[in-house]
Order: sequence, then structure tokens, then C-alpha cells
Amino acid sequence: MEIIQFRDRTEAGQLLAAQLATYVDRPDVLVLALPRGGVLVAFEVARVLHAPLDVLVVRKLGVPGQEELAMGAIASGGARFLNDDVVQFLGISDEVIDQAAEHEQQELERRERLYRGDRPACDVHGRTVILVDDGIATGATMHAALVAVKQQQPARVIIAIPTAAPSTCEEFAAEGDEVVAVIRPEPFYAVGLWYEDFPQTSDEEVRDLLERARQEQQSASSPQQKHPQPDKKRLDQSDGVICSFSE
Repeated sequence: MEIIQFRDRTEAGQLLAAQLATYVDRPDVLVLALPRGGVLVAFEVARVLHAPLDVLVVRKLGVPGQEELAMGAIASGGARFLNDDVVQFLGISDEVIDQAAEHEQQELERRERLYRGDRPACDVHGRTVILVDDGIATGATMHAALVAVKQQQPARVIIAIPTAAPSTCEEFAAEGDEVVAVIRPEPFYAVGLWYEDFPQTSDEEVRDLLERARQEQQSASSPQQKHPQPDKKRLDQSDGVICSFSE
């Protein structure tokens, strides 16, 4: 079936939410977004599922001089993931890794304060956590996010993304309980290629969406408003895939 391009992250989130229908109105579900771009996707997922939304801040550790190449990533709570293949092939020392991690830790903490303010992070223990990003390329940041979440002993972890390569879904098969992707194009190349509109997301957009999600959760006890539904015609054109993997 023909592979679609998402109009933007909002549409991607709506289409992704349609693939997660079994999690609607479940009190144990928590949607965790990887900022920045993942928040726009996760906001739509959380709205459709009627679930709380929070962020899990993750920072890529770029190879010095080749920052776009990930040698690993760090996440909230002190979690760290290293791409051993890259580290060993390039002979990157522990000292270089520690320096990069220290630098990115400062930015991670800045973003946490900016996005959440004085509000504590949502409790993950014993919950069904849906980890959302706008796509997976190298996988370093999602690996770090998984490490961070698993440290808090959730009941179940679902990796949910609009797009990722088939091999990437397989790579994460042993990491989460379920991998959900709307499209799995081959060849993949880059996340942004599968969006018609893929601008940088600002800190202000992230803060606004988190506040809107929080307000919607607070009013959840009142009669529920109608939530926007995905464009069925475009969904029918996608090769939506749900890849489930048992522990």
C-alpha cells in the first residue's frame, strides 16, 4: 500500500492515536513525550486517549566534531545509553563521553525547569507508559528514554512513533512491550522526509501544549468534550502497522 507523508506533527499524532485505540480511557495510562518535536505528536495522542501528558527530557550525545552522529544519549533521572559500535569504532574515551554528558546535562536540567516549572514529574511506577516521539532515526534518544522509564518500574512500556524504519522497529522489539508505528518506510533516510511540514519546535510551543494538556486533564471530571478525530481518508491510505512483542 502506498506510503503517505504526514502533513505535520499534529496529523501524525492523530493518526498514531488511532493505532492506540485499545488504550483509550484507561486510568493506568501515561503518555510521555520526548521534546521537542515529540510533544506535538504526543499532545494529540494524549487528547484522544484521555490520558495525562508529561515530558521525558532526553539529550543526544554527539561525537565531537560530528555532533549529528550520536555516540549515545542521556535522559532525566541520570539514565545514559551509549552506542557501543560508534564509541569503539571511533575510539572515543570515557573522558570525552563524560564531558559531553556533563554539557548536555546542563541543557537537560534547563529544559526540565522550563517545561515543567515547579510541578513534579508524573509517577511512572506500575503504570502503562506510552513513549512518543515524532520518529526514530538513530534510536539513541529512545534507548535512553527506555532506560530512564524502566528504572521507575512501569507495568508496561509502549514505544509509539509516526515513522521509523522496519529494522528500527525490530531493534526495539526486545526493549519495549509493544512498538506502534503508523508507517515503516524502506529506505528510511531521515524522520523529516516523511513530513510535508517539519519545522523546529520551540520551547514556548512545548510549554503551551503541556499546560493545555494539564488543563484538559483537570476538567476531565466535567462532561467530556468532543476530541478531534484523525482524517479517515488519509489513515486509509497509510500502511499503519502495530508491532506487538511480548517480554
